Amino acid sequence: MITMSAAMSALAQTVGVVPAQDGSNSFTLEDLNFGGNNYYNMVARNKWCVWWGDQLVRQDAESCWLVDKNTGKEKSLFSLSDINSAIASKADFKVHSLYNTSFPYAGKTLVVIKEGSRIITVDFAKHALISTHEFADNEQVLEFCAKSEAVAYLKDSNLCVTRGMRDWKLTDDGSRQIVYGQSVHRDEFGISKGTFFSPDGTKLAFYRMDQSMVTDYPQVDIPELGFDHPESESCIAKAAPDKYPMAGETSHKVTVGVFDMNTGNTVYLKAGDPTDRYFTNISWSPDGSTVYMFELNRDQNDCRLVAYSATTGERTAELYRETDAKYVEPQHPIVFLPWDSSKFIMQSQADGYNHLYLCSIGKSGSRMAGNTVSLDVRQLTSGKWVVMDMLGFNVRRKSVIIASNELSPIQRDLFSVDVRTGKRTLIDEGGKGWHSATLSAGGEYLLDNYSTPDVPRRIAIVNTASGKCVSYFVADNPWQGYRVPEYSCGTVKAADGTTDLYYRMVKPVNFDPNKKYPAIVYVYGGPHAHNVDARWHYGSRGWETYMAEKGYLLFILDNRGSENRGKEFEQVTFRQLGQEEMKDQMKGVEYLQSLPYVDASRIGVHGWSFGGFMTISLMTNYPDVFKVGVAGGPVIDWHWYEVMYGERYMDTPQTNPEGYKKTSLLYTAKNLKGKLQIIQGYNDLTVVPQHCLSFLKACIAAGTQPDFFVYPGEPHNMRGHQSTHLHERISQYFFDYLK
Repeated sequence: MITMSAAMSALAQTVGVVPAQDGSNSFTLEDLNFGGNNYYNMVARNKWCVWWGDQLVRQDAESCWLVDKNTGKEKSLFSLSDINSAIASKADFKVHSLYNTSFPYAGKTLVVIKEGSRIITVDFAKHALISTHEFADNEQVLEFCAKSEAVAYLKDSNLCVTRGMRDWKLTDDGSRQIVYGQSVHRDEFGISKGTFFSPDGTKLAFYRMDQSMVTDYPQVDIPELGFDHPESESCIAKAAPDKYPMAGETSHKVTVGVFDMNTGNTVYLKAGDPTDRYFTNISWSPDGSTVYMFELNRDQNDCRLVAYSATTGERTAELYRETDAKYVEPQHPIVFLPWDSSKFIMQSQADGYNHLYLCSIGKSGSRMAGNTVSLDVRQLTSGKWVVMDMLGFNVRRKSVIIASNELSPIQRDLFSVDVRTGKRTLIDEGGKGWHSATLSAGGEYLLDNYSTPDVPRRIAIVNTASGKCVSYFVADNPWQGYRVPEYSCGTVKAADGTTDLYYRMVKPVNFDPNKKYPAIVYVYGGPHAHNVDARWHYGSRGWETYMAEKGYLLFILDNRGSENRGKEFEQVTFRQLGQEEMKDQMKGVEYLQSLPYVDASRIGVHGWSFGGFMTISLMTNYPDVFKVGVAGGPVIDWHWYEVMYGERYMDTPQTNPEGYKKTSLLYTAKNLKGKLQIIQGYNDLTVVPQHCLSFLKACIAAGTQPDFFVYPGEPHNMRGHQSTHLHERISQYFFDYLK
């Protein structure tokens, strides 16, 4: 049951308009593009804060400030000069910024500062250096554990741990073939790292990935001859192979080790042959005796929560199993209740939407043969909306704090959920917009950093028990004085005739409804992403504003298959990526064509990655609709995409040959009529160059004429100022051919 006033409910508006703003200044890509020389002056100002227990600290380069949670007022905690003075007698280095500070010890005046190859701890009240960890060039810090002050790091590809005066080398076979302590399964299934300290910090679970059996993709590094290139170095391009498991091919083998600092012993979890399984979302029991993880079969339709002894590595229980006719996507580790070590929160889409489940561990009455424990599962949240994040717990009130889109599919709001009753209470400021928050250690307070379609940024301090919001910061409009277009948001029906799809429209500056304008469809359309939400300007990208200033109308639609709308919405694309998405995008195009101010003979399309795939799909499946397209880093044939992502949505080429052929753009290359530019990072490790090169080969055979541009040395996305060069190129292509 949601508790909020009728007035608050009325604020959950999902369709609206942000009016155009008059101004005399014009934008450039240096202003609007990430990587541009003036970009950071055009972004709404922010305040960077971290929690120190339930106290709030603001960081900047020169000082840290203690923030009064009831008033938002600040007082100086310490300065950069204070820190350097404290360490001067024991160290021969200086700290240069206080932005990388943390306060992991509630009630203690200790600050941890990470800078370059150092991790230092300072008692800022006593002006004393407590500890220093310094790492060499051949060492890479993986994780610092504040509880035990241990650090996991790599040294020449081998996993090591240091704590106090002790240093352990856990492995000796680390290499490009055998990878330790890093993210595995190509960052799928919610994996973002490879080391996991126990609650008391004395044990370390870690990934070991054997990829010796995975085929090398032949990447090539080209030296920067002419750019301070030493004459002694070879100027010949070098092979830089990358282990890339493609759909249907042999994948890597993953195992999980556990190192105990008290004994110096390492055991590996006895999970059996891992060749055809994925191990993800590793977590610990509160007492550090048990390691939990979700195990997913290669078909990704059978997921099990399994427990292992951290001492022996023995499998002790299978607690939960979830299957699906299409796929299961474990994305979150279980989290134990701070006040009850026999209960944990699990997230699942079992009922069609991602929700919280309260799980109670028992000692008997097993539901599955071979278990030593049982599990009682009770759904804690429900409804046709998704839990987008679980921020933590208010320990005193026994509640869990979540972010969800319950109020609107394009909003992200914050709620407190009573763990005993499931009652939900809206606790963010305003009940509209897109809220990103951090929770204090005890869960008593939230720092709510959010924007709405017409507000670039607000920050509030929220009491999670009372719901009281203290306004802490309101950013000025960084675009004041500039000519800003009108941003609007609305819905169209999907190709199924019933589902609402959200779009964003950016009208040209100085819009005249009596004129006809060229329109550009910007598209992504793939899983685990969306483009339209209730942020400032409905989430509009700077490039859209730039093109609107040049006289183009921009249209962006989140088709079925994109995120945050539930399992049925997402899984409609199963085994046929791009097909239903194109149908939905064409419903958006039909809407565009119905507008009297859109020139239906001048419609373009642009996207990157999955959006590049969608761009070429639309250009070659609807060649008479789209006059111009720019596709960046496009998937061309799902045969050549990675195992984990590709097989989840397409199955294998062996089991779904019709789907792979139906979605391959090699067969549609002959249909190309309009002007198409393909852009690729030459060292793309995500969508490897084989995709675009094979499409070019198919176009040559068919006699069609795309354009092609490559960025040597760049990965999947252009970095730094090269991104500005990229968007100059994209823009110019539309200027040239979609006039």
